[in-house]
Amino acid sequence: MFLSALYRYPVKSGQAQSLVDSPVDLLGLRGDRRWMVVEQDNGRFLTQRAWPGLGQINASYDEHGQLLLQAPGQAPLAVPVPGVDDDLRGVTIWRDTLRVPDAGDAAAAWLSELLGKSVRLVYCPEQRARYLPNGYGLNSDRAAFPDGFPLLLIGQGSLDELNRRIGRPMEMLRFRPNLVVEGAAPFAEDGWKRIRIGELTFRLLKPSVRCILTTLDPATGERSADREPLTTLKTFREKEGDVLFGQNVAADGPGALRVGMAVEVIE
Repeated sequence: MFLSALYRYPVKSGQAQSLVDSPVDLLGLRGDRRWMVVEQDNGRFLTQRAWPGLGQINASYDEHGQLLLQAPGQAPLAVPVPGVDDDLRGVTIWRDTLRVPDAGDAAAAWLSELLGKSVRLVYCPEQRARYLPNGYGLNSDRAAFPDGFPLLLIGQGSLDELNRRIGRPMEMLRFRPNLVVEGAAPFAEDGWKRIRIGELTFRLLKPSVRCILTTLDPATGERSADREPLTTLKTFREKEGDVLFGQNVAADGPGALRVGMAVEVIE
């Protein structure tokens, strides 16, 4: 088994970046979902579930470590990383509330124009990161702005089996993984508790519950008329009302990953 792909999403619900290698820090892949778009009035987070225009955001990091925002029809914008205590804004992501730095008026105006809604962009420094959901992980585990966990792992064999059942290919990026593992049987990852990739070890904490976001084409933002892949997933991956695909993961410490590294199941 080996690591066949690495993805990060600098802005929550924005486009994926395919990486060859990446440092891993306390919050997962360095730079992954450290930025989030929130409503200007109440700080509530926005995602493609209700705002598919977020999928037009192509975010990356420039040579100075600034966030570079790009989208069709808009001039690129470089956003400096705010300081840990700069212009703190109260935000809500699911059941979590926290105070994090606001990224400034230029970023807010750029995103508000793109979405046609008054929004702000916020940043999550490591010192202000969230704890994981109750009952999962260690006290030292933290997450920035993913739905709940630092990393998401999916086996390529699992997607291949899903596609076989659907009868047409679904893109891996519909499921927004960070780590893709090739060479394992379909859904083998369901039985893993700990794995090693290169020098790093990881804990698999819980299955990932899937939502309507998986029915959006990652390239166009169009929703599939037949609600695939959720329709087929419900036929064989539903448990107690939740549709499960992929595993939420936390790293045991800092290090680095590179595509092609061997994956070993420890437990």
